[in-house]
Amino acid sequence: MVKLNRIYTRTGDTGTTSLVRGPRRAKYDLRVEAYGTVDEANASIGAARIHTGSMPKIDMLLGRIQNDLFDVGSDLATPGLDEPDAQYPTLRIRPVQTEFLEKQIDHYNADLAPLTSFILPAGTPLAAALHVARTVTRRAERITVELAAAESDTSPEAVRYLNRLSDLLFVLARVANNNGAKDVLWIPGSHGDLKKGG
Repeated sequence: MVKLNRIYTRTGDTGTTSLVRGPRRAKYDLRVEAYGTVDEANASIGAARIHTGSMPKIDMLLGRIQNDLFDVGSDLATPGLDEPDAQYPTLRIRPVQTEFLEKQIDHYNADLAPLTSFILPAGTPLAAALHVARTVTRRAERITVELAAAESDTSPEAVRYLNRLSDLLFVLARVANNNGAKDVLWIPGSHGDLKKGG
């Protein structure tokens, strides 16, 4: 259980931070950047939930995802090999969590019409907010992939989870756009003049 009774410790004033284990690292370290961007994705989802009042099931789903993203962050903040006999087992993102996202994608995508064009990240307030969360999640994924290339003990499941999450957020954005009816389609070569499309 986490217990936080002090908000500032002054230990990071030198530009370093602690991981779950191992030596302190610079705050610009790639591993810190990875789990920091996961935290940013989590906050983006929290902001999107402001707009879920009429969609309680999606709100509950996003709440579960926010909890899972803390697991992803803990996973990325814990380098090195796991010790099976450790007093506190290492918290790792698990395949079942990624599989849950896949089931949600299949469920929500089933009623959506196939896309005939790319869509703009726009539409209802919830859809637009979910697109922001999706793009932040993609950035977290890219940084985590870079981390995995640099440090072989990076969790491959964290990469898979982030990849699948961005897909789910895209699908949920379409659901929030009245099941795609309010999607704003990309009109190639319109130079921003949407009247050319209609």
